[in-house]
Parts: sequence; C-alpha cells; structure tokens
Amino acid sequence: MVRLTRAQQQERTRGAVLTAAEAEFTEHGYATAKVDRIAERAELTRGAVYSNFPSKRALYLAVLIDMAERAAAAEHGTADGIRSPAASRAGGRPHTRTSTAEALGAFARIRLERLPLAGQSPSADSADSAHLGSVTEVLDDKPIRAAFDQVTRLEALLLALALESPDSHARTGTPPARQVRRAQLVLRLLDGPGASADPALGFGDPFDIAQACAHLGGLALADTWNPPHLPYVPPARASRDRWDPPGELRDLLSGRMVGFTEPGVITVLGTHRLEAAEEAVRSARAGDLVTVAVTTADHAETGRLVRLRIGDFARCLGRAFGPGSRPRLRLVLDDRGLLASAVGVPDADDTTEYAVRVRHDTIVTRAQGPGAAHAAATHDLTTADVSHTTPDGAAP
Repeated sequence: MVRLTRAQQQERTRGAVLTAAEAEFTEHGYATAKVDRIAERAELTRGAVYSNFPSKRALYLAVLIDMAERAAAAEHGTADGIRSPAASRAGGRPHTRTSTAEALGAFARIRLERLPLAGQSPSADSADSAHLGSVTEVLDDKPIRAAFDQVTRLEALLLALALESPDSHARTGTPPARQVRRAQLVLRLLDGPGASADPALGFGDPFDIAQACAHLGGLALADTWNPPHLPYVPPARASRDRWDPPGELRDLLSGRMVGFTEPGVITVLGTHRLEAAEEAVRSARAGDLVTVAVTTADHAETGRLVRLRIGDFARCLGRAFGPGSRPRLRLVLDDRGLLASAVGVPDADDTTEYAVRVRHDTIVTRAQGPGAAHAAATHDLTTADVSHTTPDGAAP
C-alpha cells in the first residue's frame, strides 16, 4: 500500500471534512448544524475538524467556496475555470446584450440562481444546496458584518464598471457615465434581506426582481464621482525605493494568476476600506494598470467571505456581460500579506489603506490613509519633491 505524505493526508482530511460539512449544512442549515455531527459524518475527531477550520463559520464559507468553484468548473468545462471549446459550442458563451436593460436583466437572472450569501436563493431548499435561513446567522459579529457591507459596495463598483465599459458603450450607443448608483439599486433588489440588517424583509419573486432590475437600466440617474474629502487628501510623497514584487497571485476577477512587474498603481485595502477601490479606478491615468490588494487580519472567515463573494460575482458578470466588459482593474486577495509587505505595509489588517505607484523596478510615489489611492495615482511626477526620501531611497 502506498504511504501518503503528510500533505496528502492533510488534503484528504480536509476533503472529508468539506464533504461531511456540505451534507450537514444542506440538511440542517447553518444555525442548527453541529461540528460534532460533521466530525462523525467524516469519521474524524472534533479536533481534526478544528485543526483545518477554526470555526463553524469558516467551515461554512469554505463549503460555499468549494460549491461555487465546482459549479464554475462545470459551467466552463475545465477545472481551472477557463471555458473549453466544447463548452462554448454547447452554448456556454455569453449572449451579446444590446442594451443596459437587457444586460441588467441577464445579470439579475444569473445572480438569483447563485447567491450563496444574500438572503434566500430561489434554489436554497433543494437537496443539493447549502442553505441559509437568514444572512444574520453567519454575519453575527460586527467585524465580519462591516466587511460584508464593504464587499457589497465593491460589488456595486464592479457592476458599474461593467456597465461603463467601452464594450457596453459600443452596444448601447450611450455616452460614458458613472453607473454606481444604478448598480447599487440593482444589488439592493437582488440581495433582499442580505442587503439589510432586518431579516424580516421579504425576498420577493425572482422573476419580478429580474424584470425590475432590467427596468432600472432605463432609469435616468444623475451620477457623478466627486468625493468631498479628496481636495483635503495630503499629497503622495516621492520615493526611489526599489520595487521587489512577490510572486504571482490569483486575480479574483479573471481567475488567472497575475504578476506585479508592470508599471501602474497598487492599492492595499483592508476589508473595512474596500469602498476606496473606486478612488484607485477613477483617479488612475489612461493606460495605468490598477491593482487592488485586499487584506484582512482574519483570513479564515473574512478572507473566505471576500473570496466567495467576489469570485462568484465576477463569474456572474462574465456570463451576463461577456469578457469585453471586464472591470479595468485587477483584484487580488493578499491573504498571506506578500504584496502588502512588498509595498511597505508588513502588518496590513482590515483597516489598512495604502497605495504606491510603480514604474519599472522603482516605487516612485507612496501614500497612506484615507485617499491614498487618489494621492498616489494623481501625484505629479514631473514636480515630485524627492527631498522627502533619504539618500538610500527609503522613506523617513
């Protein structure tokens, strides 16, 4: 008999826990599921479960991630999420949307099929779904609830950027305009109780909701981006530090591994500051490569929440809008702090807000605190005051 390595044994144990937990959550829901029963189903000890997942919530989120990624692989025909030719011929390719209303209606229908953490999905009571009676059962403490709120704001930005994309403008014939308010309204309709602390709010008929989302495409909304704090943001400081990027990380939006050697703006945001991602996108210059690195002090729960929501949200956007409408930024979960440490934030947490501009092998500007992304992206390099760096290039 072939003897398993320690890593193989750990992976087998983790797989057994996930399989058992999926069955337990499907049968009992999150609130009444028991870790002892999960251990019994997996034929493991309670300690073995907790050695892989530090809490029931972390385990629940891991199950949802596993389910979402399996569904994505099945949709695309490959294990890595890249659509195969056979899947495309079978009708897996997104349809061309001719209007904002049609695109929003398609997005709503796709989103309503999937929502694992936003109220009751229409399929939530089926035998093959891990279901959730109330989102407040999982988001029952203040830090993770704050992260959930910020993830929802980030999702609204991603949907808005898809609506604003050149591909969307070419199809609809509409001039470029900020679409965040429209996206927020759509997500409010889709999330139902998940968008509110009050679980008593009704979810509504999914067909009615999809139709309502489509109608929002024709609603006239004045939407501008002019945050009042930006004029008071301290300017970024010039830098001549050497840029030594980490290895590749997975972009949650494209699903691909990406590196960080190209020039552009890198913004490190804690999960309680994700709304500042819009500052990075709106302030960047034409042609800038914009990267947002998400950090958290709680990788087991909050990190998994981000990975689950944003990864699945990006897949919904891809199906509804097509690859031409992908948001013009890269979004990575820096769960080991590698990118944060490389830019100069070794102890990044949920409140971090830090940004740099990279040019070739040099960090040329740095900014920290509220408005950091705006400051780093708009800093005038032609008049940069390099006296703020020491002779060896380090910031004082």
